[in-house]
Amino acid sequence: MTPPPEGSGAAFTPTARAQVRRRPQRAAYDEATVYGILDAGIMAHIGYVIDGQPFVTPTAYWREGRKLYWHGAAASRMLATVAEGAPVCVTVSFLDGFVVGRSGITHSLNYRSVMAYGRARLVSDLAVKRAAMDAFIDRLYAGRPVKLRPTTDQELMQIAVVEMEIEEASAKVKNTGVTEMAADEGWAGWFGVFPVETRIGAALPDPRVDVPISDDLSPYAPGRRLDEALAYGAGLPVST
Repeated sequence: MTPPPEGSGAAFTPTARAQVRRRPQRAAYDEATVYGILDAGIMAHIGYVIDGQPFVTPTAYWREGRKLYWHGAAASRMLATVAEGAPVCVTVSFLDGFVVGRSGITHSLNYRSVMAYGRARLVSDLAVKRAAMDAFIDRLYAGRPVKLRPTTDQELMQIAVVEMEIEEASAKVKNTGVTEMAADEGWAGWFGVFPVETRIGAALPDPRVDVPISDDLSPYAPGRRLDEALAYGAGLPVST
């Protein structure tokens, strides 16, 4: 079955494994919310099992439609295992704020997260693998792949690329202020929210060369939010 196009109001239909039970009012299963969180990040944690032992591996990822991709060394035990069709859970999360209350129980965090489920498979065709890796670079630095030295077949054979079609996914978002309890009234002390963001720092050029930053790197201006820089690669508006 071909998934409906993005932006059509499509949603994932969760089974028991993806259904959010704790605070279900914070859950979302629509593509717009799930993809919005996935596309704001770079690092994911891949959960899988080898010989009965659970592992969770952090890795860079990218998304194309309902497919997630990640890569690593061709000799990677994790990639060799999951690429055989093993069930995996891909998790992406963001810390968005510290919520500070007047009692311990009212301290909390604001966050966004996605859990995506599916079965991974190895991308073995070199042409498909090359296109996938170009898409990874293009996602971070729009238009840059055509400016780079082409990757050789030998270099491609040194890495493994895995793709996973998302079968189910759930997002969970908390963006609230302090929950006040009657017992907190009258207690002195500040309470509120400290927002947390990831922003780009000043560029550190390689000392061996003196080359100006090219246009494909312009989204990574000092002080810009990371999700805004990534949005540029997706063709979305970027604030200045």
